[in-house]
Amino acid sequence: MKLSKFKYELPKELIAKYPSEDRDGSRLMVLHRKTQKIEHRNFIDILEYFDDGDVFIFNDTRVFPALLYGYKEKTGAKIEVFLLRELNAEQRLWDVLVNPARKIRIGNKLYFGDGETLVAEVIDNTTSRGRTLRFLFDGDYDEFKKTLYGHGNTPLPSFVGRKPEPDDEHRYQTIFADKEGAVAAPTAGLHFSKILLKKFEIKGIKVAPITLHVGLGNFRTIDVEDLTKHKMDSEQVFISDETCDVVNTAKENRKQVCAIGTTVLRSLETSVSTQGFLKPYTGWTNKFIFPPYEAGVPSALVTNFHMPYSIPLMSAAAFGGYKFVMQAYQEAMDQKYRFGTYGDAMLII
Repeated sequence: MKLSKFKYELPKELIAKYPSEDRDGSRLMVLHRKTQKIEHRNFIDILEYFDDGDVFIFNDTRVFPALLYGYKEKTGAKIEVFLLRELNAEQRLWDVLVNPARKIRIGNKLYFGDGETLVAEVIDNTTSRGRTLRFLFDGDYDEFKKTLYGHGNTPLPSFVGRKPEPDDEHRYQTIFADKEGAVAAPTAGLHFSKILLKKFEIKGIKVAPITLHVGLGNFRTIDVEDLTKHKMDSEQVFISDETCDVVNTAKENRKQVCAIGTTVLRSLETSVSTQGFLKPYTGWTNKFIFPPYEAGVPSALVTNFHMPYSIPLMSAAAFGGYKFVMQAYQEAMDQKYRFGTYGDAMLII
C-alpha cells in the first residue's frame, strides 16, 4: 500500500474548528462492510446497532496542557514548545518540539509567562523527537508540575486552525479521561456523553477501558511512499486483566466488540492471541495498521473523519476496506460532514 493512495482534496471549510454543542450531537455515518451500504444518522442513533452483551472499549488516557508559549533569551523571539514526554522527574527533563526550531541551539534559555517563574534550558538538540529541555525550577516536584501546567494550553492539532480557548480544556477531554499522559485526545471518544453511557447500561451494553497515551506520532508527516517502511513512534499501553475478561467473554458469546477510535484498535491489536482473544499487556507499542489488514479483536470501530495522508485514516481504511472507506470519505465531503478532531463520526460494522 502506497502513501499516495491516501491523498484526497479536503475543503478547508469542512474542518471543524469547534465541537458540536452536545457531545453526542454530531452526525454519524454508518458503513456496513458486508453489504457495502452507507447510512447517514446522528451519533445518538449508535445504540440501534448494538445489543445486550456487546462491548465498547474506550481509551481512558487524559490529555495534559502540553502547549507552551514563550520567548527566546536575548532576541525575545516568540516560540511554541510542545511537551512530548517527561524523561526525568527529578532533573526536570522533558522531550519537546520547538517551533520555529531552526534557531534553537544547545544552551539557549527559553522563558515562559513573565519570564521568572518558568525558565528552560536546551540541553540536547539532536533527539529524534526534537529537543530536550531542562526546566530550571527551585521548588519541589508538585510545585513545579503545577507551575508547568499553569503555563500550558490545550494542545489542539494545528489543522484545527485556531489557538486553544478556555472551553477546549473541557471539550478536548473525553468523559472517560482518567490516566494523564496524552498530548492528543483519542477523538472518537469525544462523542460520548454521560447520558449516552447510561442508555448503554440500560440496554446491557458493557464498556471497558484500555490506556494508550497518545503521542504526536499520529500527526507526523510520513515521508516514504512504501508504507511498510514507515516507523511509528512508540506509545505506552496498559491493558488490564479485567478488560481482557470482558472482551474475551463477549467474543466467546459471539457478541460485538467495538473499538472507540484507532488508538483503541492499535492497542487491542498489539496484544491479540492467534485465536483472536485479548491478552493483558503493559508496555509500549509502535504498531502501524494500514491496508490490507484483518483485525483480530474488534468487530466494529468508531472513528472520526481524518486528514489526507494521516495515520488514523490509514487505520480506518484497514478496518473498513480501502475502497469502501475512501468512497465513504467522498460521500462525506459531498454531504458536508465535519472533519477532524471536533468533527463528525463514522461507525464501521
